[in-house]
Amino acid sequence: MIQKNQQINLRCERLGSELEGVCSHEGMAVFVPGVLPGEEAETLIVKTQPRYAFGKLLKVLAPSPDRVEPLCPVYDKCGGCSGQHMRYEATLAAKRSQVIDCLSRIGGLNVTEADVPPVIGADDPWHCRNKTALPVGGTSQEPQLGFYRRRSHAIVPITDCPVSMISLNGVIDAVTRWMKYSHVQPYNELTGKGLLRHVVVRTTRSSQTMITLVATRDKLPDVPGLIEKLQKQVPGFCALHLSLNSARNNVILGTSSRKLFGEDAVYEQLLGLTFEIPPLSFFQVNPVQTERLYQTAIDFAQLSPEDTVVDAYAGAGTISLCMAGKARKVIGIEIVPQAIEGAKRNAERNGVTNAEFHVAAVEDLLPKLVKDGLRPDVIVLDPPRKGVEPAVVDAVLKAQPRRVVYVSCHVPTQARDVKLLCEGGYRLEHCQPVDMFCYAGGVENVLSLVRDK
Repeated sequence: MIQKNQQINLRCERLGSELEGVCSHEGMAVFVPGVLPGEEAETLIVKTQPRYAFGKLLKVLAPSPDRVEPLCPVYDKCGGCSGQHMRYEATLAAKRSQVIDCLSRIGGLNVTEADVPPVIGADDPWHCRNKTALPVGGTSQEPQLGFYRRRSHAIVPITDCPVSMISLNGVIDAVTRWMKYSHVQPYNELTGKGLLRHVVVRTTRSSQTMITLVATRDKLPDVPGLIEKLQKQVPGFCALHLSLNSARNNVILGTSSRKLFGEDAVYEQLLGLTFEIPPLSFFQVNPVQTERLYQTAIDFAQLSPEDTVVDAYAGAGTISLCMAGKARKVIGIEIVPQAIEGAKRNAERNGVTNAEFHVAAVEDLLPKLVKDGLRPDVIVLDPPRKGVEPAVVDAVLKAQPRRVVYVSCHVPTQARDVKLLCEGGYRLEHCQPVDMFCYAGGVENVLSLVRDK
């Protein structure tokens, strides 16, 4: 029986969903971050459960050809990336295997490598993320900005991040100096006291940079001083916002924000259209890969000029508006009012007149629309990680669209939902994974389903 603090040699068999090594000892799975398939490693058991255990890599005894030196100096401490110790191509292969495994094991589909093409990888996996959320810790005299340590909320201080589109050095230095000078107290999760919780940095390919401070109170000291520092040290700095979050939770952004300086939003182009990105909105983190993801969804939809499309979980209307030019009508549904307001502004900005947007939970509105007679030709599902509600699956099966396009950032729940759709009369037509989160666990996956005649 495996024991905590036991030191054993293990051989890695495969990679898990977070690119951690999966080993086996006496029939029990042992998850060891940092070890690669085929490697034998000295491992310290740090946690045990009845059916599995977690280990800490002590020493690699036989390195894999896929092993490389991580580029980031705090890679072994930070929980942001989990695959910098391997060739980028090895991360893509692991994500493809994850899709095959989930569709087969959870979805009950008879899929092989022939059914799941290689993951569409990034041309450059570095400097590709347009959003960075930096938790704040330490003291007002010695502030710390960085990322959470893996499986912890202890902060690993950083000076920059190699996967961020913008150099974070100027932002971190400017905020740190402002906090020291103005005696800004970092938020303490344990006591619930303090002022500054997070610094969220968003940038675009046109080099616009918006910074959002997440604080527990509306009043901040010496905001002009901070703005002056950011203007001097951050290229493209164009907006500073404040989001209030006084709740004792792990949520980063609050439910509202107000502008302290500059623009209301920054703007990004996708597939020839321009989209606004206000402080609280969701937007895919990798714009180059987002275009490939959306183009895949459009190709899978096989739209005709007479088609009606429902875009469930529409967000700010990115997929809706990208598809509108190929369809007669697009109906977007989203539960977040601010996102729908943004979708309407995006439609007007891009001259799209055949898209309408509704504020509602998809599980509430879609069944009602179908009951009232809506029969869309294509339904696009792009839900959060938890997947779609059973009521949504039922509504899709009753609507009987010609094709369902399912975009997901969490393949296990996608596979679960697809199994229900296939049991209801659909079959898998196409699959295409896209690497949105370079060097991190997780993969975006696009599936198309057609009615089985």
